Amino acid sequence: MAGHDGGFIFTEHDYYNRLGEASDMSVDSHQTSNGGSMYNSSVGSNNNSRTTMLMHHDLKTKTNTFAGHSVVHKSSMAHSLGEDALSSALLDGRFAAEGLEGYDEWTIDLRRLVMGPAFAQGAFGRLYRGTYNGEDVAVKILERPENNVERAMAMEQQFAQEVIMLANLKHENVVRFLGACRKPLVWCIVTEYAKGGSLRTTLSKKRAMPLRLAVRHALDIARGMEYLHSFGVIHRDLKSDNLLIADKSIKIADFGVARIEVQTEGMTPETGTYRWMAPEMIQHRAYNHKVDVYSFGIVLWELVTGNVPFQNMTAVQAAFAVVNRGRRPDIPQDCPAPLISIMTRCWDANPDERPSFSEVVQLLEEAQLTIMRSVGTARFRGCGCLTTPLTSD
Repeated sequence: MAGHDGGFIFTEHDYYNRLGEASDMSVDSHQTSNGGSMYNSSVGSNNNSRTTMLMHHDLKTKTNTFAGHSVVHKSSMAHSLGEDALSSALLDGRFAAEGLEGYDEWTIDLRRLVMGPAFAQGAFGRLYRGTYNGEDVAVKILERPENNVERAMAMEQQFAQEVIMLANLKHENVVRFLGACRKPLVWCIVTEYAKGGSLRTTLSKKRAMPLRLAVRHALDIARGMEYLHSFGVIHRDLKSDNLLIADKSIKIADFGVARIEVQTEGMTPETGTYRWMAPEMIQHRAYNHKVDVYSFGIVLWELVTGNVPFQNMTAVQAAFAVVNRGRRPDIPQDCPAPLISIMTRCWDANPDERPSFSEVVQLLEEAQLTIMRSVGTARFRGCGCLTTPLTSD
């Protein structure tokens, strides 16, 4: 899928449903009766949701509609704890795994893949934990539509594009691609699994993050995005839910074009990300790679405050305020001036005024030196002003 500037676009408006846990996610998404939420992150959840998988007829007899937890029927291929119809179709030994022409070295050897439980689901697929060659991995399985040739062809093209894209991206701050394959009924993409979960989950624990660590995380994100932009790749959905913590560093994730789409009542693919979305995207105007810079400014604010942007508004209200009133999140009064400058430049309404990620990296490196000399281990917590004084260890 090409962007308005001709670059690739990562379109992970997936609205995944996390299975089997209470949620501590942000307030954008469909609220459950217990106060949790359903979100498009690998760490969201919804105990009370009821989503029907749109299954191929060969898959329908093996899985049921479920509420909160998957309902799995045992089959003759009892391979793992997370077994269900999609994983059964992937592991079906009657059909050989096929790779992408020209990328045969990235074809998954299913004999080395051990499927674990599903942890997120959508209308066209699921995300699973598993191991591959003994390494913890995330396995995305997408179902081939049965009665929609046009959609099947589009998803085949998206699958091929994603494999080509991921196979050529290698950076310590971008989630690592391990391989992919296709079967008659499903497509499969395997990436590394980040045990630390998402940045949003960490921030939602309500313990203020030391400012030094916040800046270090911001540098990880900026360097990863600088790398992606050097390939002409636009993420388009940069936010704390799509930033994973692995080995004390941040990895950019959830950027696949082969999407798992969940239809949630009252929501469109945009509403879950309005809080981080550049005004030109909200208005469906032409955009370029600077939409990611805008989103990064919001993420930097999250790192500093620990809060969800526009948390006292609905996502749609936030979008209206950003576009029509020029609103941005309130910056803590005692936030270091270098970080204020970076935030405000990144979320400028004029994309041409936003810095490139190369410049953002340079500015953050300079800010890091200043903060290490003057602020020490200060932590922030608050929106508009600090609810507690700066703390130090």
